[in-house]
Amino acid sequence: MAAGKRRPKIGLALGSGGARGFAHIGVLKVLEEHQIEVDFLAGSSMGSLVAAFYANGIKPDMMEKLALNLKRKHWLDVIVPNLGFVAGQKIKELIRLLTHGKNIEQLNIPLAIVATDIERGERVVFTKGPIDQAVRASISIPGIFVPEKVDGRLLVDGGVIDRVPITVARELGADIVIAVDVAQFDTQIQVKSIFEVIAQAIDVMEREILRHRIVSADLVIRPDVGQYSSIAYSGIQEIIAEGERCAREHVEKIIELIEKWEDQQ
Repeated sequence: MAAGKRRPKIGLALGSGGARGFAHIGVLKVLEEHQIEVDFLAGSSMGSLVAAFYANGIKPDMMEKLALNLKRKHWLDVIVPNLGFVAGQKIKELIRLLTHGKNIEQLNIPLAIVATDIERGERVVFTKGPIDQAVRASISIPGIFVPEKVDGRLLVDGGVIDRVPITVARELGADIVIAVDVAQFDTQIQVKSIFEVIAQAIDVMEREILRHRIVSADLVIRPDVGQYSSIAYSGIQEIIAEGERCAREHVEKIIELIEKWEDQQ
């Protein structure tokens, strides 16, 4: 970089996709290997969880270990369904523990977490307040998780309204936005349970919404994880490895984007 020129601020938009979102960990591993510094993070659903951990200084290798060793009993609290099958209190406590009870504004990297107001049909963006509350709202798959109530608003999965929060990353101040879309799905997957019915319906809806928004990213990384169920939480190591593989294919392009931006300053 020439003297007097600043480097561009990089924003990373991590999308929803349930268990497929473990691919985000692989993408972060590759960015770190190539010293591509992330200045802003925006996340929806699973993307918000990974983004919050990374913004709190948890390295991708540690996230991978957590993902591989975490058992369902540590985060799953099934209840008699009313507004959802999963109470979500266990995972909220786990998030609070791993983010040291911090507020979003205390994180190492500026972070925005996206949720959906299910009653008003509005996007809600958290840039301050308790991390555990915001992430818990963002991961609340409608019909599976009980919605999170925040300031009188009933909040569900951020992916319902903004699957890959590209514009949110841009609004944080990013010069270049890299989007990671992990919600592509294999149309051959057999739907065998009510949970899969709900998850697949949301996947279909989110795919249609994103078609009109993805063009606003400077670069889109799409790991090929569609063959994995968004709710099965199996094949985690393979999903992370695919995130790495796909990110490596895009490293040269990311460096080109950075250099081009610098040349224009």
